[in-house]
Order: sequence, then structure tokens, then C-alpha cells
Amino acid sequence: MDGWKEENNQLIKTFVFKNFLDATRWMFDVSEAIEELNHHPEWSNVYNKVMVNLCTHDAGNMVTDKDYDLARLLDSAFANFK
Repeated sequence: MDGWKEENNQLIKTFVFKNFLDATRWMFDVSEAIEELNHHPEWSNVYNKVMVNLCTHDAGNMVTDKDYDLARLLDSAFANFK
């Protein structure tokens, strides 16, 4: 789980892409898998960066296995953009 930090009951990571198009394409590419997991990230995009915060609201806004599973999915998808 390279680059992820657990902070304030959240898993946090900033993904850095070559450009804005890659950043938004990655967000779109992972959207279907995220919907299937029914576990949605809090994320924002500024140019070539996507900032992601993960926590499980149903568990009292704590980090759970759902967050680690989603983090691994995001990392795996990001590998296609390096």
C-alpha cells in the first residue's frame, strides 16, 4: 500500500498523473468497479492530481477492510497510468 497514510481515521493518498486527461480518465476507469463495491471515495482533482480520502461511514467514519480493498483497487488501476 505504497503512499497511503492513515490519518484522522482516514486512508489518504494523492495520485499524480502525467496530465489532467490521465487523471480524469483514471477516475472514470475506476468508477464502475467502485460502484460494484458500493464503497465510494471522497476524492478531488486539481490538474494532474487526484486526492483520495477513504473511510467507512457505516462503521462510524473509521478505516475498515473496505477501505483497504478500495485502496488496493485504486493502486492497481493507477499502475496502468505510469
